[in-house]
Amino acid sequence: MKCPHCQTAFHDAEKTIELGGDPDGMWNLLQNTCPLCHRFVLTLVNNSVVQLGDENYSGAERLRYLVRPKAACRPAPPKEVPEEFSADFREASLVLMDSPKASAALSRRCLQHLLREKAGVKKADLAKEIDEVISSGGLPAHLMEAVDGVRNIGNFAAHPVKAKDTGLVLPVEPGEAEWTLDVLEGLFDFYFVQPARLAARRMALNKKLESAGKPPLK
Repeated sequence: MKCPHCQTAFHDAEKTIELGGDPDGMWNLLQNTCPLCHRFVLTLVNNSVVQLGDENYSGAERLRYLVRPKAACRPAPPKEVPEEFSADFREASLVLMDSPKASAALSRRCLQHLLREKAGVKKADLAKEIDEVISSGGLPAHLMEAVDGVRNIGNFAAHPVKAKDTGLVLPVEPGEAEWTLDVLEGLFDFYFVQPARLAARRMALNKKLESAGKPPLK
């Protein structure tokens, strides 16, 4: 499994603590300990009830809740991402499990700010700005489809206020908040991480060329 605290993959002997049953079924607490960060990962599991004679036992698993941490932590944005964007992303990730509505509002606001600053779209509502980015062809195909998915999953046609006032906390469709965070991660990589890495490699190559008495890359 991957530690939801530090994102490190590990194998651990899982401990099961039987809590007993109530009218909603049988409950067990699963405990793992990350060998790197040494934090507990606690999962609450609800099972159906299987009755054998006078005893109740856990049957098929029905629900599973991650209770520590409350949500799997997304990695912080790379250092190349400016704070004006990474701050909203971190907060949207932090509140995702407690309030998908608030998370989606923060992510939509961050997305709109990012498209205006990096894609140079004209200030309008988010749906029109997404249209402009897609029609400009300035993004790789997989990112254009991902950005368009924000509008489609969010059902902007039925909820146009999401596009017009991105900061409002409004009902979200299943998976909408998570998807918008995924899209932001892809755009961060395209707009900030890849250019910074290429610039660093270019600088290193120019130093080698200079030491060899050759002209730098233009």
